[in-house]
This record gives sequence, C-alpha cells and structure tokens, in this order.
Amino acid sequence: MKVIILGGTGLIGQALATSLHNDGHEVIVLSRSPHQDTELPKGVKIEHWDTKSAYGWGEHANGAGAIVNLAGASIAGEGFLPDKWTPERKKLIKQSRINAGKAVVEAVEQATIKPGVVIQASAVGYYGTHGTEEITEDHAAGNDFVAEVCKEWEESTDALDEMGVRRCIIRTGIVLSFKGGALPRQSLPFRMFGGGPIGSGKQMVPWIHIDDQVRAIRFLIDNDAAQGAFNLSSPNTLNNAKFSQALGRALSRPSLIPVPGFVFEMMFGEVAVLLTEGQNAIPKHLQELGFEFSYPDAEAAIRDLEENKK
Repeated sequence: MKVIILGGTGLIGQALATSLHNDGHEVIVLSRSPHQDTELPKGVKIEHWDTKSAYGWGEHANGAGAIVNLAGASIAGEGFLPDKWTPERKKLIKQSRINAGKAVVEAVEQATIKPGVVIQASAVGYYGTHGTEEITEDHAAGNDFVAEVCKEWEESTDALDEMGVRRCIIRTGIVLSFKGGALPRQSLPFRMFGGGPIGSGKQMVPWIHIDDQVRAIRFLIDNDAAQGAFNLSSPNTLNNAKFSQALGRALSRPSLIPVPGFVFEMMFGEVAVLLTEGQNAIPKHLQELGFEFSYPDAEAAIRDLEENKK
C-alpha cells in the first residue's frame, strides 16, 4: 500500500512512517526541507512540497492507499520553552493547517483513482477546556483559540466527503514520547527532583503513548468501517496531580513541588492554557470499533518510554 504523509518529519509522522515502512508499505513523506536530518529509515521517500498546494506531489495521490495529513505549525512552538501566541504566531498556526488541508483536497481532486482513506489530524483541544466531564466525539466544539484552530483544521478537508472519500479525523491528546512533544519539557523538573503538579492539579490530562497513537492511525487506515471523528487518547485520563504522580513514580522521582498556574501565565501568556486547562477526552468511537490500547496505564506507559528510549 502506498501511504503519503504530510508532516511526516514530526514526532508522530516519523513514528508512523517507520512503522509502515517496516511492514513493507511504500511511504512518501512530504517536507518543505527534504534534506534535513530525520530518523526516517532508508527507503522512505521524502518529497519536497511548498506546504500549500499539491504541486510536485499530487500525482502520488492517484491510487494511494491512504493520505495522512499531520501538517501544521506546532501549537507550542519548536523550542524547549513554549512560544507565546503573538498575532503573527496565531496566524501561522491556523493558516499552516488550512493550507495543508487545501493541498490534500487539491491532490485528491486531481486523482483518477481516489485514495482509499484520508486521515485528517486535529486535537482534543477541539472541545475547548472543561472540568472532569467526560468528553466523547459527539461533544460540540469549544470557542477558544485552540478550539477554533481545530475546527478550521478539520473543515479544511470537508470537501473530501462530497467526493466519496473515506475520511477519519483524529482528535489527538498529549502524545507521550521522550523524543519530542510535551513529555521532555514536563519531565525535566522531575529529573532534577523538582517536579510536581501544575496549577490546581485538577485539570484533566488526555494522554496517549506514541505506540498507541501509531497503532490507532493504522487501525483507522485498515478499518473500512472507520469514518468521522475519533479521540486518540487513553481511556484512563488522569487529572494533572495524578498524572504528575505517575510521571514521578515512572522516573523514580518525587512529585512534591507544585507550580502555580500564574507563573506559566506570566512567562508564556495565553499559551499557558495548554498546561493549566484540559479535557477528559474519552476514545468512545475508537473502542466501539474494537481498538485495544497497549498502554492504558500512564505510569506503565511512561516507564516503557523511559526504559526503551522512545
């Protein structure tokens, strides 16, 4: 099967591309910097694209088994510390996602043989911030900045539904990996014996092990009955205090020193909401289709990541 991955040099994209390639699939990764260093295995094709159109790669969509659209500027930024959401940063975050969606639609329109499925990335931030209320895929969109971004991100490929192309929207939680994402940032204070809950500690943490993230995407690609929105997060969501305790135990470190939420707000501004608020997102639709998580327990998940350098 031929699989095209937009955003394939990111944390999720590289793990997915590697998994597919190792199982003998033809993988084409689109990148604006195809010559940059990556951990992609030899044999994965890296094609240049302009991040906004199907120019130069659209022909690959013809007869493809799947297109996985993960492309978009990082919500929290690429550095170790989060980037503030300036007006310019907000515009980049939103427009990069909309442009990628339009590029996918353009490529599919040109294809004589339509792709078997398109996996459209999104995030649990679609629902806005909530307390401990369980949030399934049937919940309405929120009205904050992240929710607005996610809503427009999903809508960027709505036209595929009219073309009769199966589309799965993956509303992903916090992907756990020590190779990137939020976990290296969050674990650093623990490694220095200064870790603890953030803010009130009551905010929910919708998390998922990187291996389960990849397995879930592949499950949706292979399952012809899969269509619509899917929360990609562990069925065992924890509040931040309990998640911090699980992180501390997995790293053999204490979780005793809380960090007041206002500290993050003073340092990072509006982006602090990513740390001080959350959603109790439940993977209802994914489990209804029979998907089973390999790592449903947070402490066991983090311990596996630490021991196996994932």
